[in-house]
Amino acid sequence: MSKTILITGCSSGIGYDAAHGLREHGWRVFASCRKHDDCERLKSEGFDSPLVDYQNPASIDKGLAETLEATSGKLAAVFNNGAFASPGLVEDLPTDALRAIFEANFFGWHELTRKVIPIMRKQGYGRIVQCSSILGFITLPWRGAYNSTKFALEGLSDTLRIEMRGTGIKVILIEPGPITSKIRRNSIPHLERWIDHESSARSGEYQNLIYRLHKESVPDKFELPASAVTKKLIHALESPRPRPRYYVTTPTYTFGILKRMLPTRILDWLLGKV
Repeated sequence: MSKTILITGCSSGIGYDAAHGLREHGWRVFASCRKHDDCERLKSEGFDSPLVDYQNPASIDKGLAETLEATSGKLAAVFNNGAFASPGLVEDLPTDALRAIFEANFFGWHELTRKVIPIMRKQGYGRIVQCSSILGFITLPWRGAYNSTKFALEGLSDTLRIEMRGTGIKVILIEPGPITSKIRRNSIPHLERWIDHESSARSGEYQNLIYRLHKESVPDKFELPASAVTKKLIHALESPRPRPRYYVTTPTYTFGILKRMLPTRILDWLLGKV
């Protein structure tokens, strides 16, 4: 098996750490970003860095084509990772906000995944690794848009995993909890674009939300560095029998258990306190 992988969302956080970690493990990494300047920065660090923007189907085609041209048409793995958050109460989210986040966090992932399956099927092996979240199986308030994309991703990935039996293609979910990244700070422009928080029935609570988003420098007490995800990613890619899903961080393990044990009403009460 050629150790070649296309990773999306490599400008920072999980994708950036994964690119470096896998290169150290002998993988040829195609560390894609959605902005030209970020691609150039990654190239200066010695990576192949095609531009892949999930919200631009043409860039998906072009980025994958560039990758395959460099690998003689083979690709061992893809790590779907690039995503953003669009905070706000569900009652205040315009439908267009959901359309935008689903394009980037779900539809674009599906587009790329469908395009790599024929390649992997032909070569008889492949790993499709999806960076999901603890919010793919439990929900937290103020995160309805992001929650929805991750729940959808979990359902699609679980279905695809079953459908790929016997093809040599493994479909794997990684479910991190709080990881050090810029996702909270990067979510502020989306809140400002889509949410008229001053007119909201809960405008006062939005002030607290905005304050917390700006306090990104204060880590969550259970927060882990992005390298914790990379460690699980390496196992998912290199194990002869990878697990269907990998938990990362204490909250993911904790709520994975509580989700199975607690009645919905009690779990709702508990999640409302987080």
